[in-house]
Amino acid sequence: MLFLILAAFSSAVLTLVLKLFRDPEGNRFGILLGNYLTCALIAFLQMPEKGGVFAVSASTLVMSLIGGVLFVAGLVMIQTSVDRNGATLTAAFSKLGLIIPLLISFLFFGEVPSLLKLLGLGMTIGAILLINLGSGDKAQAAAGSEEGRISLTVLLLTLLANGCAESMAKVFSHLGDPREDTRYFFFLFLTAAILTFLLSAAEKRKSGRRLRIRELAAGILAGIPNYFCSYFLLKALLELPATLVYPAFSVGSILLVTAAGVLFFREKLSRRQLAGLGLILGALILLNL
Repeated sequence: MLFLILAAFSSAVLTLVLKLFRDPEGNRFGILLGNYLTCALIAFLQMPEKGGVFAVSASTLVMSLIGGVLFVAGLVMIQTSVDRNGATLTAAFSKLGLIIPLLISFLFFGEVPSLLKLLGLGMTIGAILLINLGSGDKAQAAAGSEEGRISLTVLLLTLLANGCAESMAKVFSHLGDPREDTRYFFFLFLTAAILTFLLSAAEKRKSGRRLRIRELAAGILAGIPNYFCSYFLLKALLELPATLVYPAFSVGSILLVTAAGVLFFREKLSRRQLAGLGLILGALILLNL
């Protein structure tokens, strides 16, 4: 349970760092590149034998490469969806991606949830929708129109990409060698860094926005909690069922970010958000029974 708590805490810290250092005028991939490079460096430093970085099994290497591609695909879909659907609707569907690793656990790894855990999962999904969905988003096109269908497709792809990215921790915990966990993370984040660098170069050609030192520095600050978020999530999945880990990880990070917003950024909660937080507390109780 300690690893699960640390994973949720690291996720919340990452969200707050990205919020504090986001610069709409800069190259939008700069902070992410610094983040992924930092994650890869931490993974390398954690390796017991630095000279054996390439002494890795084919299965671990393949899973890390897939994970790196999915991480960046999720990022691209979030950015695409924010432009088309607004931030809060995108955040809701991104968080609902937890459905994907849970389905994978049910279908392929034989994790059958109890009725109480299913109820807790349902309350988690309801809370995410309640907290994130509201009138603050951009007006959405009519569901039956071509524009509406495209917007819905982008949202579903956002859910799928981010859900599949989060699923890789479960896949590695079940199929991978735990002794190769740092090598798995090294190649995962290195792959993500290379892809992000290519995207940043494309962004420079398109908009003329160069990578700046301050963005890369902010990425270093983001990379530390991001790495340990992934690391502790994997450790939690090695000890606890996915039916507990993923919903508790998601709602725990929401609670911590919300608390920080109220305490440090003077954010005010609406009645809808308060009701969503109440659902989260109930869901956490059911998930732990």
